[in-house]
Amino acid sequence: MTFVTGLLVLLHLVGAAIIVGTWIYTMKRPTVSPGQFHASLLSLITGLLLVGIHEMGEDPVNHAKVAVKLLIALAVAIAAFVGQRRTKRGQPVSTGLAHAVGGSALINMAVATLW
Repeated sequence: MTFVTGLLVLLHLVGAAIIVGTWIYTMKRPTVSPGQFHASLLSLITGLLLVGIHEMGEDPVNHAKVAVKLLIALAVAIAAFVGQRRTKRGQPVSTGLAHAVGGSALINMAVATLW
């Protein structure tokens, strides 16, 4: 079970890194890529699986932190979905939407490490 948990944590971090890394890379011309949407789904799903694994264990789970992180992750996924659809259709992606995806993902990472 330790290997599975470690693998899920790795995938969770990779998803967050893709979102934030792409956001930083496209900072001069903000946009949302389909990769950011897929990475947001990866982080969301692996995060839920990690919570499920920890619920089965003996360590207590901070449900308030999980709820905050879940709400932020859903906001990232929804914003990334809207942005990548606009990108695929050739429509402009607003700067605010692009920064909402990357900035919210960064805030979610801060909540994970600082709370």
